[in-house]
Amino acid sequence: MDMIQKIASLGIVPVIKLNDPEHAVPLCRALTRGGLPVAEITFRTAAAEESIRRVARELPDVLVGAGTVLTTQQADAAMAAGAKFIVTPGFNPEVVGHCVEKGYPIFPGCPTTSDIEQAIRFGLKVVKFFPAEAMGGLNTIKAVSAPYSDMLFMPTGGVNEDNLNTYLSFPKIIACGGSWMAKGDLIENGEFDKIEELTRSAVRKMLGFELAHIGLNCPDADEAAKTAERFSALFGWPYKPGNSSDFAGAYVEAMKAPGRGSHGHIAVKCNSIPRARAYLEGQGFAFDESTLKLKNGKPNAIYLTEEIGGFAVHLLQK
Repeated sequence: MDMIQKIASLGIVPVIKLNDPEHAVPLCRALTRGGLPVAEITFRTAAAEESIRRVARELPDVLVGAGTVLTTQQADAAMAAGAKFIVTPGFNPEVVGHCVEKGYPIFPGCPTTSDIEQAIRFGLKVVKFFPAEAMGGLNTIKAVSAPYSDMLFMPTGGVNEDNLNTYLSFPKIIACGGSWMAKGDLIENGEFDKIEELTRSAVRKMLGFELAHIGLNCPDADEAAKTAERFSALFGWPYKPGNSSDFAGAYVEAMKAPGRGSHGHIAVKCNSIPRARAYLEGQGFAFDESTLKLKNGKPNAIYLTEEIGGFAVHLLQK
């Protein structure tokens, strides 16, 4: 998986300002426990280089990058410390050219079409859009991206838990940067449990898990019809017969022959199967690749490998 795919699978890049390198590792541990093993540590303070070095050394699975890089010297220092990518607030041709020449993954700030065209000239595929909300938010991104069909964006600046999914709903946005889950006062006060909680909340909001339906294994078509009809009578849900199963409303599916799972299956909708997979795999769950179904070339459903309570579980794209 390349850098762009990794960032896209995570969906959120926490943007971090650190005054003390001692906070770097416990902070990134909290972010990881919350579901985001990634951090953009900004060069807004003198602690940035050492903070990156400690995270890269002690937490090698964390995707640590350097933000607010303004000079080629800072870029070199960041990469030598272990940064895996560089982010700049604007488009500095000297810094971008240096990073491209050195092979450093770089995401420069490009809020205008002129900036985007410079990025294209340097062969870049993803740019930062900053400051996102101040520049008009998603409507502006849609407008400036229209002439550039292959360019992808990472908006930062004013993005929060409330507007996150609005941005991520646009296919040309691979991820959003934000600092709301790791604000300075929480870091300074060592409130890493709170940061973990806020991170987990942001990730769950982004993934949007919702129960789609429960599939019940029935021995035959007659029993499936009886089961669905009984639930329909019980709750007033419409009875909908089908080819391989009958539904009672949207929530109960009675299978006409035993399917996956000892008792049946549970379908859970999510906003993005790739991001949901990345999150759940990070929590130790595994998926059965042979069950992956595509729709219009994109993942639409996939089962976990394990049964839970006698039920197979699968994700379903909203």
